[in-house]
Amino acid sequence: MAHAVALIHEEENSSFGVSFPDFPGCVSAATNLNDAIARAAVALAAHVRAMGEKNETLPALRTIDDIRRTLEIQEAIIAAVPVDLPGKSVPLQITMNEHLLEALDRSARASGVSRSEKIAEALRASLSV
Repeated sequence: MAHAVALIHEEENSSFGVSFPDFPGCVSAATNLNDAIARAAVALAAHVRAMGEKNETLPALRTIDDIRRTLEIQEAIIAAVPVDLPGKSVPLQITMNEHLLEALDRSARASGVSRSEKIAEALRASLSV
């Protein structure tokens, strides 16, 4: 899973504003730091999804060091927020026990997704990504 650099600024009213240098226009806010990071992750996921729906090119994610060299960060708190960047599908050939495959197909049908989507869902859960 990729991570996007977030800049968190404490505002005068004790709230926290979050922005993403690599995703201009993607912002979030909360009244405490933990909520600010959690809401930032939700905002970033929605922003990336919207960019994909509009066929916009996703930016190359910069490292914290790159951003520190190119921006005046001042007193910002820097956080790395996980983001699931869409990628192109690639063909994959695997071998699986026939009974496991039947169970996979039943589960995929019940969920209304494809076999590939069900495998990806299980893999993401297994990898915690």
